[in-house]
Amino acid sequence: MTNNNIEEKIEQEREEARAICDASGANSKECAVAWDSVEELQAESAHQKEKKPKSSLETYCDDNPEAAECKIHDN
Repeated sequence: MTNNNIEEKIEQEREEARAICDASGANSKECAVAWDSVEELQAESAHQKEKKPKSSLETYCDDNPEAAECKIHDN
């Protein structure tokens, strides 16, 4: 899931959480569960932002591990 997709999903989950809390009450179990889902998505979004994107060489080597540029030599 890309970061943009996660942000969209977070917004959808927020809207759902608000609706659930309006319907079942702010102190209900359903409300708490709905906001837990929002928090989990926010944590995943933060985790993805921390990941360093792969360089072009890393991507190339993932696709072509046998290439000379990708071989690691021990001396």
